[in-house]
Amino acid sequence: MLQAVLALIFLAPLVWVVVCSVSPQPGSSQSSGWGFANYLKLAHYQEGLLHYVLNSVIVTVIAVVFSVVVCTLAGYSFSRFRYPGRNLGFMVTLSILMVPYASLLIPMMVWFKNIGLNDSLVGVGLVLTLFQLPMGTFIMRIAFNTVPKSLEEAALCDGCNSFTALVRILVPSVLPSMITVGLLAFLEAWNNFMIPLYLVGSENAPLPLAMVNMRSQALGAIDYGITEAGVVVLMIPCAFLFLALQKYYVRGFMSGAVKG
Repeated sequence: MLQAVLALIFLAPLVWVVVCSVSPQPGSSQSSGWGFANYLKLAHYQEGLLHYVLNSVIVTVIAVVFSVVVCTLAGYSFSRFRYPGRNLGFMVTLSILMVPYASLLIPMMVWFKNIGLNDSLVGVGLVLTLFQLPMGTFIMRIAFNTVPKSLEEAALCDGCNSFTALVRILVPSVLPSMITVGLLAFLEAWNNFMIPLYLVGSENAPLPLAMVNMRSQALGAIDYGITEAGVVVLMIPCAFLFLALQKYYVRGFMSGAVKG
């Protein structure tokens, strides 16, 4: 019973947004009757909805791929190898969590301008990857710690090197944790507003940034209809991926909770 009540509490705002996006609202494109006028306005806003969705897809793919690859390699290194400064490097990586990323965006904007990544979707994806490193590396290190070293040693005895043992033996064992890291990176990159606000212009804006620009009408009035339609568009891939990968997501977070 309690679970059902909690589910209703969390689902109620989502249902409310979907209903309001197609219901009549004064000051919106859907001023009378029920329909999809807000979605039509959203689809034809400036560069077009597909343009902004494509920008979001590019940023998200870059962030997810780099986050999964870098965090997997970093977690493998911190878990399996013994070298001077290993624990210090791990602590420095985790210390990124203590830095408010808003304080780094202006210096990064200046630096990116000097290296040619200003107003670049690639630059946004790389910055998003940077702030995914602490949690992603932490998750992957715990995941590798739970895998018996005997599996890797057997692969090394069969002629594998460390990299091939990682790819063929260890990656299948830590796949739920890799999916968890990728899903966290996806949610952050797909919905992030602050980083694109500083690093890209209106043409390269991903959908969250474009929504802020399109929500204002004349005289500062807010078009809630198009805002709610944009929220629904942003919500659909997040909900789909979370539901599709839920079992991996839970297993990835639980990895390392019980060892042995």
